[in-house]
Amino acid sequence: MMKKFTLVMILCALAVLTVGCASTSTRLYTLSPTAKPVSEPSILAITVGPVSLPAAVDRPQLVLSPAPNQVSIDEFNRWASPLKSDIARVVAENLSLLLGSPYVSVFPQSVSVSPSYRVVIDVMRFESVPGEMAKLGAIWSVRSTADGQSQGGGTTLAEPVRENSYTALIAAHSRMLGGLSSDIAAAIRTLAAAGKKGSPEVVK
Repeated sequence: MMKKFTLVMILCALAVLTVGCASTSTRLYTLSPTAKPVSEPSILAITVGPVSLPAAVDRPQLVLSPAPNQVSIDEFNRWASPLKSDIARVVAENLSLLLGSPYVSVFPQSVSVSPSYRVVIDVMRFESVPGEMAKLGAIWSVRSTADGQSQGGGTTLAEPVRENSYTALIAAHSRMLGGLSSDIAAAIRTLAAAGKKGSPEVVK
């Protein structure tokens, strides 16, 4: 009788552990492009990367900022891919939509067309406060591979997060990356226009 009772207790304990593990299963998140496609297509060839991040957030887990000068790491909510790679991918997808070009790739991946512009991004701030705010600060530069001309800038954004959920938090970061991409797209257009003005006219 005692052995049977012990066996039942062990099975119950295993059931509790199984339920507990299931309730704390890891959730994976990805950023997403938010740009709207333009009506006029282009053949601008662009490569995005490398992207750098503060060491505190350059990790698989979501890093939260519950209070000033304080961070917490959520072991059960993680990025589906390295955050640097995900940011580069989303910026590349946004630029493809904003500039109407299918020739936008992520460094160091290669494309069939040699890139005319290289984009480098240094993310200085990537803060997440569920239910309150998300913040992004980045310094970036665009360089023309044809003539070496470059243009740089800084983008600082903040998005309110009204829902106390990670889904809303990730959506806010995605929207801010859309704003960053718009700034970079404007710089590429400026360099492209300057390149056309500086091109010699063909005499027929």
